[in-house]
Amino acid sequence: MVQNKARSGHLTLLHFFSDYVIIVPILLLIVIWTIIAPNFLTYNNFMNVLRQVSMVAILAAGQYFMICTGYIDFALGALVGLCGIIFAKAMVDWSLAPGLAAVVALMVGLLCELVSGTLVTNFQLPAFVATLGMMYIGRGLCYVITNSYPISKIPASVAWIGRGYIANAIPWPVAIMIGVYVIVTFVSKKTKFGRFVYATGGNREAAHLSGINVNLITKCSFLLGGLFSTLTAIILVSRLNSGQPSAGTGYEFQAVIACVMGGVSLAGGKGKAPGVILGAIFVGLLTNGMTLINVDSNWQQVVQGVVLILAITFDVYKQRRQASTR
Repeated sequence: MVQNKARSGHLTLLHFFSDYVIIVPILLLIVIWTIIAPNFLTYNNFMNVLRQVSMVAILAAGQYFMICTGYIDFALGALVGLCGIIFAKAMVDWSLAPGLAAVVALMVGLLCELVSGTLVTNFQLPAFVATLGMMYIGRGLCYVITNSYPISKIPASVAWIGRGYIANAIPWPVAIMIGVYVIVTFVSKKTKFGRFVYATGGNREAAHLSGINVNLITKCSFLLGGLFSTLTAIILVSRLNSGQPSAGTGYEFQAVIACVMGGVSLAGGKGKAPGVILGAIFVGLLTNGMTLINVDSNWQQVVQGVVLILAITFDVYKQRRQASTR
């Protein structure tokens, strides 16, 4: 009896680390940066890391649904910029209340993603082409609308979203990030939609034959990308106190890194939401540590690229190994 319980506990622990293997490199990073950078292991620095991570992590929630469905959305970073510009312009130039401006920005984000989703599902356009095209459209519109100048004079009433604290301890972006992942975890694990997303990404044909409307599920995943892009944009505008046409540049790739590092398979149909936030924290800790030891920002991009390649290589190796044991 005792042996069975011990064996069960051992298997549970192995299963946990199999799902969240990212915990190991996170702990290694913390140890390495603590030794190299004396200012790393402080409460303020950790809160700073989480605040910086929060925007990429929230965007990665949208990328998570996309990858689980079997696609990658390259437009999400550009939509962060576009929705942020619309949000800022609606408040500054159109004199809309922040809440109404947020709704307008959300409509823009949802419309862009609906177009991408329709191109992929109804017109059978490869997602790579549809989202890459939308990325260029979105980024171009950022510069066209602003004439390449940032939109300033953002109302002070939205400052708390990106720069405020709860009880002078926890940044609001961190609290929003946690709230997002509580909801995303529940949706992915406990709802019919979550099961349908995994089924669609795992085998579209089998999902279709079992009665799942795979086109609808795909479009809904795109729309969630628009939702989380808008939320990220609002936080970023508040944090920067301006609408920057270049905002969100590269976020789509950081979101992919967070997902892959967090155990989400690029083959689709596999992955857990908590792993994504851990993947985003890993990227944040990596960047923060390199910044503290004065690594050039260009070299930081090189390191992030190497990390992405290694993570994808590990994912491909794992998929092949699982396929060979069936």
